[in-house]
Amino acid sequence: MILIPAITWPRWSIMELRQLQHFVAVAEEQHFTRAAQRVNVVQSALSSSIRALEEELDAKLFVRNTRQVRLTSVGRVFLDKARIALDAVRDAREAVTAVQGLSRGLLSIGTVQSLPAFLDLPSLLASFHALYPGIEVRLSQGSSQHLLEKVRGGKLDLAIVPLCDPPAGITATMIACEALVAVCPPDHPLAGREDVPLSALAEEAFVDFEPAWGTRQLVDRGFAEAGIERRIAFEVSDLGTQLELVARGLGVALVPEAIAEAQQATLGIARLAEPEICWELVVVCAGADTVRMSPADAAPKAFLDLLTAAGRVEAASSEARLA
Repeated sequence: MILIPAITWPRWSIMELRQLQHFVAVAEEQHFTRAAQRVNVVQSALSSSIRALEEELDAKLFVRNTRQVRLTSVGRVFLDKARIALDAVRDAREAVTAVQGLSRGLLSIGTVQSLPAFLDLPSLLASFHALYPGIEVRLSQGSSQHLLEKVRGGKLDLAIVPLCDPPAGITATMIACEALVAVCPPDHPLAGREDVPLSALAEEAFVDFEPAWGTRQLVDRGFAEAGIERRIAFEVSDLGTQLELVARGLGVALVPEAIAEAQQATLGIARLAEPEICWELVVVCAGADTVRMSPADAAPKAFLDLLTAAGRVEAASSEARLA
């Protein structure tokens, strides 16, 4: 039998940042008293720090005599590495400060394709860029479910989606609420009518979004709760196509009122009877299930402040129009 001796690994203690700072100060000043003044410690504490570092490295870093302190060959090599380490720590601190101070960083936002007319996302992004030009902003589009998965997986900081039941680990804050109205061709019998029951739409062909989209799920739920079946003739993935198909007489659709009013030149509008189907727009982020979400990073917080401020302005404008 061949016996293999056990390997004894050296017992390293944790090298402290202050020891590196002390070592660099002594190496550059070549004098313990001046180095102690530079790092603002008493000389005995500085000497103890250097001795502890030498014991940890198991090497002499300085040659000391009554008149001079100079580096050994090991000390000169270690000085280069210590400076690199201290520079890296300083750079890391500056990077954190820059991100927290919104002078550097990255903001990743997701949104569904069919945002309402009152939420001017390009304008919001331009305002954010003007305020924080050092923050890189990335925008991606997709279905509500796709965006929720990206938020939960950490690939997006925030996502703007129609109302949904957020999964565990996702927090949602409402930023807009609008009633859905029916849109149809201008010459359609429903055009211009008020208090239209959902049952009056049962025989209509619908142009709607694909099943994964939040607005589609909202409309499906409204008809299901009313116990009414409907016929979906077209399933699309963008608002422009949906409204174009309706304008050409191929079906009707339910859309937020602000979107419908922006298309009055080409579409007829029928307002639904109570209970309304309310279309709510929310912004979601990863976090605990709380009443008010608070993103962990400074950039998402700043964008959320802009977003909610825009929502308050729109709400005030709507109230003024109704007054």
